[in-house]
Amino acid sequence: MPLTDLDLAGCLAYRPELDVPADLDGFWARTLDGGGDPAAAVYEPVDTGLTQIRTYAATIPGFGGEPVRGWLHLPANADRPLPCVVEYLGYGRGRGLPHEKLFWAAAGFAHLIMDSRGQGWSAATGGTPDPHPYPAGTVPGFLTRGVADPAEHYYRRLITDAVRFAEAARRHPAVDPARVAVTGFSQGGGLALAVGALCPDVTAVMPDVPFLCDIRRGVRVAGPDSPYAEVVEYLALHRDRADQVFRTLSYLDAAVLAPRATAPALFSIALRDQVCPPSTCFAAYHRYGGDKDVRVYEFNDHEGGEAAHQREQLTWLRGILGG
Repeated sequence: MPLTDLDLAGCLAYRPELDVPADLDGFWARTLDGGGDPAAAVYEPVDTGLTQIRTYAATIPGFGGEPVRGWLHLPANADRPLPCVVEYLGYGRGRGLPHEKLFWAAAGFAHLIMDSRGQGWSAATGGTPDPHPYPAGTVPGFLTRGVADPAEHYYRRLITDAVRFAEAARRHPAVDPARVAVTGFSQGGGLALAVGALCPDVTAVMPDVPFLCDIRRGVRVAGPDSPYAEVVEYLALHRDRADQVFRTLSYLDAAVLAPRATAPALFSIALRDQVCPPSTCFAAYHRYGGDKDVRVYEFNDHEGGEAAHQREQLTWLRGILGG
């Protein structure tokens, strides 16, 4: 793909003034007070046939106490509480099969994977429904689902689920609560940023080519295969609703939330990314409230650094958490 966004120098200089709702903190405080007790999480052992990793089917109360599924992987020989990586998934992906994602447990970490409610049609299957109906006029997908009111938006529920998973990880007896990191690719990267902002006990944040950052710009410059195109399609029909749409999305924008995060962070950004344009990721990076570092993949599209970046994450995270 050709370079369609800012080059690296432009991204480094790009520091937008984003619209921050006056009641942002109150909105999220009310949301996170609204049920979903992470102490009520249930973990059931799963026979994967593997001998070096123990896997559990996790069911954790998310938004409104609604059950959200996931997998917990633990090294089989662990004899003390472990550092933990909580992982959130990319757009359309679900938790998959119990033996699919074993990297972090193989490296000696506890690894808790969150299913994304209502998703799981792309690359990996899911199993968590979203019981909230689509409002009339919603474009297929999730960015315009409840876009008339931030209290009704899909991502309010998904971000709350993500916070609950981080909280549940800290309460698991196999996990050292002082060493919990959150990570994710694309949509999962945006969720990791939001959790870093909303869950102050998180110890490290690793957003990988994050989605949900500087959403207004993403809508304007992302390619037609990006979820941001859902908003383009919606506003092409509802021409008078742009202010309302972007106001709602500002409550859910990871770049808006980023200054509230304080844990160390390692970002990845790809300069040819058509799905999550690099300038939008840099907007979150520049606004991030804690110590931060970034790996830039100059010649990559949305795949970013893939396995090469995973190795970078492992080296960086061991420096932060040990393990």
